[in-house]
Amino acid sequence: MIKRIPNFRIGNGYDIHRLVKDRNLIIGGVELKHPDDLGLDGHSDADVLSHSIMDALLGALSLGDIGKYFPPSDQKWKNADSLLLLSKVIKLIRKQGWEINNIDSVIVVERPKIKPFVGLMKKNISNTLEIDDSFVGIKATTNEKLGPEGREEGISCHSVVLLERK
Repeated sequence: MIKRIPNFRIGNGYDIHRLVKDRNLIIGGVELKHPDDLGLDGHSDADVLSHSIMDALLGALSLGDIGKYFPPSDQKWKNADSLLLLSKVIKLIRKQGWEINNIDSVIVVERPKIKPFVGLMKKNISNTLEIDDSFVGIKATTNEKLGPEGREEGISCHSVVLLERK
């Protein structure tokens, strides 16, 4: 079989976390205030945006998912800053000889409103990945009161990344 080395690779990532009391609500490295004082439950800080981007990056190169690198069974990742985890993933991607062409993410959340914080989220993600913030697209949508996001049981995020061979 002839092995063709592609110049581009696409990855898709998804993450969802339950909303609970007594947790911070952190998305894209930004601490938000939920109207009912809820935050995302998870082993790390449960940042769904950072997690979905990490899974998209890893998936693009068939390197597994974030659980492979930062398992919830490992106490060293307990309450970890997801931007720190993202910085570790991008080093792995670059070590493989790839660079980010662009990222597109959509956060699915009823409340709080995300739009006022998108600029800061883009800055946090682009600074962590050491790329221009114009390479990072972040949008938010409601689920029209449907599903776990619509019932405000959780928040999810979908991300797609395009990697380019260096």
